[in-house]
Amino acid sequence: MSRIFEQPLYPYERAPDQDAKSPVRHPVVVVGAGPVGLALAVDLALKDVPVLVLDDNDKVSHGSRAICFSKRTLEILDRLGCGQPLVEKGVTWNKGKVFFDERQVYEFNLLPEAGHRRPAFINLQQYHFEVGLLARLRELEDAGKPVEIRGRNRVTHVEKDASGVRLTVETPEGPYDLEADWLIACDGAKSPVRSMLGLDFHGRVFEDNFLIADVIMEAEFPTERWFWFDPPFNRGQSALLHKQPDGVWRIDLQLGWDIDREKEMREENVIPRLKAMLGEEAKFSLEWVSIYTFQCRRMERFAHGRVLFAGDSAHQVSPFGARGANSGIQDTDNLAWKLKLVLDGKAPESLIESYNRERVQAADENILNSTRSTDFITPKSEMSRIFRDAVLDLAESHAFARPLVNSGRLSVPAIHHASTLNTADALPGGPARTRPGAPAADAPAGNGWLLEKVGGGFTLLGVDAVVPETSDIKGVPLRGIALSADDDASGALRERYLGTATQAVYLLRPDQHVAGRWPSYDPRAVAAAVGTATGGRA
Repeated sequence: MSRIFEQPLYPYERAPDQDAKSPVRHPVVVVGAGPVGLALAVDLALKDVPVLVLDDNDKVSHGSRAICFSKRTLEILDRLGCGQPLVEKGVTWNKGKVFFDERQVYEFNLLPEAGHRRPAFINLQQYHFEVGLLARLRELEDAGKPVEIRGRNRVTHVEKDASGVRLTVETPEGPYDLEADWLIACDGAKSPVRSMLGLDFHGRVFEDNFLIADVIMEAEFPTERWFWFDPPFNRGQSALLHKQPDGVWRIDLQLGWDIDREKEMREENVIPRLKAMLGEEAKFSLEWVSIYTFQCRRMERFAHGRVLFAGDSAHQVSPFGARGANSGIQDTDNLAWKLKLVLDGKAPESLIESYNRERVQAADENILNSTRSTDFITPKSEMSRIFRDAVLDLAESHAFARPLVNSGRLSVPAIHHASTLNTADALPGGPARTRPGAPAADAPAGNGWLLEKVGGGFTLLGVDAVVPETSDIKGVPLRGIALSADDDASGALRERYLGTATQAVYLLRPDQHVAGRWPSYDPRAVAAAVGTATGGRA
């Protein structure tokens, strides 16, 4: 049987749109069926927004590509209804180790506290991740939700105006035209849609190359992230090792800038490098090999009229830190509910500008952290290298130096603290981690978990405070959840939502970010906060 990434999973079929006398108009067209495009399509379908996905391929991604999926991404997948099977398939990890030469100098735990449903990360090949999202999309399609995916439908031309977008799509049976109220480009770092509109990235390309090898082997390494600076098997460079499902191990080896990429990817050159790392007697086979160059760049804006950009089509970062796919999934989490409100006429179109502002802020944070990681991993001067090596030496014995070790600051969700959708914090003594703009922190809640109770709509959360079970603010429904801190013996709910307060009421957006909080339920304050969170119309 062929491997999953070799199988057509959404093969070309002729669509009625191809026989229409004039271009058919769709509310939302998503270009690209990678993790970001599929997650957006699932989210919109769950909200009953008709969505069409176009992809020039008919298969999932070849090779592992993105492999580290963060706790926040897993929480978003739970809301989309496909988190558990992906967690079960993936390899769970919280811990990492850093080595300098042959010595371990640093060990870290990304989730040292208890009281969370999901781990810090799972490792899962991107093709498995896409298969899980595609299975969820098919479930929704079979249940009658308004979602469709068309394989081997390549967008070749895009025109936009104030009312929508017109596009030409090439198929094995020739081209056809479509129209869309909104076009979302999730078509990757080389985004054809971005090129068709004459748009570009701004940022840095780092003069270094890394070899990626997916290796199938049986090994006794623990389920941890291992990173080496200047190891004996790759002198003067760095290396990374991750365990994946199905006996696959991901190895990244720094190669330097001045290389022959085609030569370095040949099996006869890759195998000796891997044997130097794993040992001459190691038995393994290659599943996938690639070479990448660090890039930390983004578009100036992610919103261009009715054409929006998400994921790698909008921003790129180096892979150390797992900020690429995770930030792309968070893009979709931010965007879907806003599109829903605008399409339903419950929010002004200007609400989409908040997607641009909030996710540009998140991209800048990711680029800053990724750039700092890259500068530490690949020093650009002899003085920088001396500083880095001194930090690594000190970290082995001195705790103060360990936070300075930067082998990739791993992905965390952005806190949109300056968002125009926030209402000023009105909870004296409230915890900083759940202030307005922050993603809601999970915690034990009775016989389950807080975030699974919250779901994906506007929610009023009362902690030792009374809130209405349901309410409606000018067409925007709110669901109330009342919890008691005493129901959580661990104290996590109290610590994460009350702080020094005795009770609290939180307004959570559909993407589970905090929009406002108060010491008690005030219907006028809540109504005003909903209005603010929906762009000023509610």
